[in-house]
Amino acid sequence: MTKNPMIEPVFLFFLFFKIFFVGAQNTTLIPVHVGVVLDLDTGFGKVGMSCIDMALADFYASHAGYKTRLVLHKRDSAEDVVVAATAAIDLIKNEKVQAIIGLESSMQASFVIELGDKAQVPIISFSATSPSLQGSYFFRIAQNDSSQVKAISSVIQAFGWTEAVPISVDNEFGKGVIPYLTTALQSVGARVPYWSFIPSTATDEEVVAELRKLMSMRTRVFIVHMSPYLGSQFFSKAKDFGMMDEGYVWIMTNGMTNSFISSSSSVDIDNMQGVLGLKTYVPITKELESFRARWQTKFRQDNPTIPSVKLDIFGLWAYDAAWALAMAVEKVGTTNFRFEKTKDSGNSTGLERLEVSQSGSELVRELSGTRFRGLSGDFSLINRQLQSSTFQIVNVNSNGERGIGYWTTKNGLVRNIKSNRNTSRHSNSNASLGPIIWPGDTTSVPRGWQISTNGTLKVLVPAKLVYDELVNVTYDSRTGTTNVTGYCIDVFNAVIEALPYPAPFEFRPFAKPNGEGAGSYNDMVNQVALGNYDAVVGDITIRANRSLYVDFTLPYTEAGVSMVVPVKGNNGAKNTWVFLKPLTWDLWVTSCCFFIFIGFVVWFLEHPKNKDFQGPPHHQIGTSFWFSFSTMFFIHRELVLSNLARFVVIVWCFVVLILTQSYTASLTSILTVQQLQPTVTDVNTLIKNGDKVGYLRRSFIYGILKQVGFQDDKLKAYYSREELHKLLQDGNENEGISAAFDETPYMKLFVATHCSKYTIVEPTFKLTFKTAGFAFVFQEGSLLTRDFSDALTQVREGDKMKAIEDKWFKKNESCSNSDNMGSSNTLGLDSFWGLFIVAGVVSSLAILIFTAMFLYEHSHILIRADTEASFWTRIHEILRVYYGKDLTSDVSRKSTLQDSDHGIVAAESSPNSSCSPRSSSSSPDPTGPHIVHQELVGTPNSFVHGGDLSPNGQATQDSSTHEYGIELTSSPSGCSDLLWASVFLMSTPLLQKLTLRRMTAPHGYSANDIEVLWEPVESTHSQLKEVEIARYYVGGGEWSEGKGILDLDAHCYWQESGREIVRKKIEDRVRASTKLVLL
Repeated sequence: MTKNPMIEPVFLFFLFFKIFFVGAQNTTLIPVHVGVVLDLDTGFGKVGMSCIDMALADFYASHAGYKTRLVLHKRDSAEDVVVAATAAIDLIKNEKVQAIIGLESSMQASFVIELGDKAQVPIISFSATSPSLQGSYFFRIAQNDSSQVKAISSVIQAFGWTEAVPISVDNEFGKGVIPYLTTALQSVGARVPYWSFIPSTATDEEVVAELRKLMSMRTRVFIVHMSPYLGSQFFSKAKDFGMMDEGYVWIMTNGMTNSFISSSSSVDIDNMQGVLGLKTYVPITKELESFRARWQTKFRQDNPTIPSVKLDIFGLWAYDAAWALAMAVEKVGTTNFRFEKTKDSGNSTGLERLEVSQSGSELVRELSGTRFRGLSGDFSLINRQLQSSTFQIVNVNSNGERGIGYWTTKNGLVRNIKSNRNTSRHSNSNASLGPIIWPGDTTSVPRGWQISTNGTLKVLVPAKLVYDELVNVTYDSRTGTTNVTGYCIDVFNAVIEALPYPAPFEFRPFAKPNGEGAGSYNDMVNQVALGNYDAVVGDITIRANRSLYVDFTLPYTEAGVSMVVPVKGNNGAKNTWVFLKPLTWDLWVTSCCFFIFIGFVVWFLEHPKNKDFQGPPHHQIGTSFWFSFSTMFFIHRELVLSNLARFVVIVWCFVVLILTQSYTASLTSILTVQQLQPTVTDVNTLIKNGDKVGYLRRSFIYGILKQVGFQDDKLKAYYSREELHKLLQDGNENEGISAAFDETPYMKLFVATHCSKYTIVEPTFKLTFKTAGFAFVFQEGSLLTRDFSDALTQVREGDKMKAIEDKWFKKNESCSNSDNMGSSNTLGLDSFWGLFIVAGVVSSLAILIFTAMFLYEHSHILIRADTEASFWTRIHEILRVYYGKDLTSDVSRKSTLQDSDHGIVAAESSPNSSCSPRSSSSSPDPTGPHIVHQELVGTPNSFVHGGDLSPNGQATQDSSTHEYGIELTSSPSGCSDLLWASVFLMSTPLLQKLTLRRMTAPHGYSANDIEVLWEPVESTHSQLKEVEIARYYVGGGEWSEGKGILDLDAHCYWQESGREIVRKKIEDRVRASTKLVLL
């Protein structure tokens, strides 16, 4: 196929045209109109506009491929709200702008935000910070003023200030932060006694008037929240008024600190020396430093006539706002940047004819989700507001600001922001801040409040009192001075000295020109509430109704109302039960309990060895009680054999000696000394008998007595202590009174001068009448109240308070004897509890030691080869060993007396047994003890006199050991009956041991020996020995009752023949071929 020469040039032409046309189409930019409303003639507006221009230039330089381009339509608001609103309407209606940036103040933004919501046009502000600004299409590319209130409250808390007065401009910007700042201050315990508002267009006279009002207050901590221009005017006048001197505290919010310091002249800085300020923290980056340099150069070129201006945080926020809007517009796309009319907009006029942007909602969504690293930090919007959690705290000194620390939501106050990033510790301490130079060029932390408006406390005191020991006002006519003394005055002076700061004061008597009192105590309190005086010092009682309008310190006197009654003599010798009075009931009970306890301890220690504490139960109980109680008179006849018991008795005798001597002395005093008793001890008795009572004139006691139940005709008012004394002396029968009621301090002073005639009855009245005591009075909300209470606590804890009380409440010398006469001679447990503790500890240790020794001695009963016996069976056997000697004492005594004449005991055996009783005797050995008679069941191999038993059963004589050996072989099988044997021993000094051994085991048993040892014990009779024996052991085999342990008890009785009979009985009956009981 041949080619057409005309087709190829045509194809190339159309191909070139298409490429050119498409390329041209791809380079077409889409303009997006954006309005800018700023005060273009002010430095703030010029800085903001220049930053917006540079932001767009930088953005599109780095994003050249983006299709959209923001086209700015600038309008000057001329610092007027109406002009700003008009400019916004013009931009929306005529320029069809898709967003508006700017709106310098919160007042300008307030109206424009409504326009934006109506036209669905985003309104972006980088300087309107009022928290009250809200809108669906409103974006705050700045910090909300409410975000800084926690930082401010942390500073207040760190220095311990308890009051602060906010000072703000009287517009939307100033009022919007009120609820947030008040709540934050209250959360750290700081009060807001007053909120000062200054008009935005205030004159110097208006500023001065407000400063006068602030100066008249005690609070010296002020928080300034206003525009930079008004702030400059305010601090200038504050310095002229002397309010930038030492003692004042000024804190600026970030609105002023961010822009005021950077743009203020040296004169403004000089007026703000010592001020603290909060400013938004901006991390230093290379991009920021580069931008600062470029901006400085460009701004000087564009504004050569404007003096040097520094770039502040608002300029950075303007830069980031323009950058974010450009990004959001590009994300929205290239369509829908147009407006549509509403259905009714055609027939309406004014604002109702505003068209609605079709891209508004989408632009809001994209702008809300925009994230990037801006010049001011991380750009992130939450609820269409810029988020920031860090503030820098600066101190204005010399020619500018000096950073002293930071505040973060995570760590609170910190000195270095970088060193605390990885810790979760939260601090609100001023130690976390750097050194601060406060107003007045001082480094001392201001107290935060002033004691008085004129520097001296005006203290009101009562002019004339019934009890001048409390407050006494005297006038010197020659010098014209007033001297105030008394107990209350000395306490007040001591508290003043204890304050951590000087507090000058002057006393002013509440008196008329003639020297009489000018009113009641309530009138004095009212004078403080009205602000005429700073405090009241005197016998002022804390009352609920007074606390409603004044503040009281802690009380410095005893609380309560007391009753004073006459006393009567009461001879204790005429009392039937006077012998019980020397000791209190608890001491009586404790003493009786210890007598019983000591008796038990002695019995427990002596029972196993001492026959005086053995026998029938009633005999043992009676002996124990007799022994214990007889120690009071040291007449006990029972001997104590155990060393442990002797030690217990010695200690107890010492306790008894002290107790009896004290009892005797107290009883003697009671019987010989006249006792003074109150005539009345109960309020109900007075009411029931219809007695008359007295109260101090103009005292609240009258109302209390009425509430209790006294009738008016039974109440008498007295005017002085002399009149009170006369009324009490006359008595109820002679138109006097039976008792008088008043607060406890008054009654103490009265009784101190009449102690032999009257007494205070307190216990039953503290429950009926309650007052909080005397206290100092201050104005409501006064910071002095807390400091005086703290200082008063220090005074009361030291010796100063006691010295003051001894000085003013001392009794007359004549009261010394009366005090001794009326004093109680009753002895209580608190005087002897130490002795009882010693006796109790010694007795308890003795029991523990004895028990341990006893268990160790008989441990073979508890620990043995026979493991089938239960633990409680072994415990039972141990107890039988301890008590066994008394169980059959009466029966054994009778049996012994009956059988002693015959010298034998019958033994029975089973019919199938070949066992039969057998007896033998031997003559006494002149050199040692001998067996007079014995009867054994079984086959005895040998009986040894004065010697030991050989292994083969033969006896050997050993004069040194003086033992008797008895060997038993197994008895014939079938001997299962109970068999008896008796042994009678002559009493002789040579008897040392009797050994019973069974060398050959019975049928069915192991070849363990049975051994019984008698150890001689010294007797009180000449050449006689008491035999002491415990038990013997049988191993292996089966037993009908228990296993392995057989108890053997011994008792010694005298017979007419002069012999000592030793009787033993085995309690366990063994079912074996041989059973042995020694009687």
